[in-house]
Amino acid sequence: MKAPDFSVFPVLETDRLKLRRLVLSDAPEIYRLRSDLEVAVLTGIVPASSIDDAIAHIHKIEKLVSENVSMYWAISFKEDPALIGTICLWNFDIPQETVEIGYELLPEFRGKGIAAEAIRCVTNFGFDEMGAKSITAFPSEANVASVKLLEKLGFKPADHDHKNEHTNVAGLLTFVLDRERN
Repeated sequence: MKAPDFSVFPVLETDRLKLRRLVLSDAPEIYRLRSDLEVAVLTGIVPASSIDDAIAHIHKIEKLVSENVSMYWAISFKEDPALIGTICLWNFDIPQETVEIGYELLPEFRGKGIAAEAIRCVTNFGFDEMGAKSITAFPSEANVASVKLLEKLGFKPADHDHKNEHTNVAGLLTFVLDRERN
């Protein structure tokens, strides 16, 4: 796996979706995502308490992308640029050729195949463009929908420990998608 270089932001597309750079005008939707108490419990984040928290998050993401530490896309429909969710690759482990995927959708867009479509697109990017050998995901066992989605997409429970940065997540599970299985 090569060291990431996101100096040119990779905009990705699927049949329905555009995965694009996060922008400040996404702050209201980022606030909705990051202030959701249920999501906060499942992901271990501190819930956003104001739109200023969302703006600070966008600035943090821009810094991480510019430092090649994370790739973070806003998910929108091709015909409508409004943010409906986010998806990221981060926690790069260059020696192990592994990268972690994370994703979230606004509630009204869940259960419509959007996350699956975005995950397939981003895992292909991780394997084909970044050269990863495996992609990890760390859902909470309480996030039944996410666990089922990962299993449907070919992710398997890990048979060994993987580097992760998660704290404050009850029942953290580790799933892996290997390039060979993809």
